[in-house]
Amino acid sequence: LIRFGAFVAAMWLLFFVFIGIMHMPSTDMYPRVDAGDFILYYRLDKDVRAQDIIVVEKNIQGAGKQLFVSRVVAVAGDTVEITSDNRLSVNGNIMIETNIFYQTPRYESDVQYPLTLGEGECFVLADSRNGGTDSRSFGPVKADEINGTVITIIRRNNL
Repeated sequence: LIRFGAFVAAMWLLFFVFIGIMHMPSTDMYPRVDAGDFILYYRLDKDVRAQDIIVVEKNIQGAGKQLFVSRVVAVAGDTVEITSDNRLSVNGNIMIETNIFYQTPRYESDVQYPLTLGEGECFVLADSRNGGTDSRSFGPVKADEINGTVITIIRRNNL
């Protein structure tokens, strides 16, 4: 009985303190992550770098709190621009993203470009740049809105 209690406590610590699990709610990260795939993420990693895939919890006006999975493209101190020809520019440099297959259009939103990120902020984009919900819609992500960094993806296709 004591071993079972220790096992339950260890699993609770693992999956509710250190590791998070969720299903991908949309096709925003297609083709890397498909809707319905399971995502494991490390809850304690809030110090993100460019190209990290993170789980973000944003309070969307009229919709409440929602979870998003997005790729970090810029961090604190960087200046982000979505150009008139639908390209991503960070610190004045057009980004060549070999794993992104779509242009990056601006959205009609309150986000003003060029946007310089403050301390503890990052700018995230969906891999599916046409229609993905990301910082073009809701602005920069603050450190306290980051639930964690994605560790691995478990495919659910054809199960």
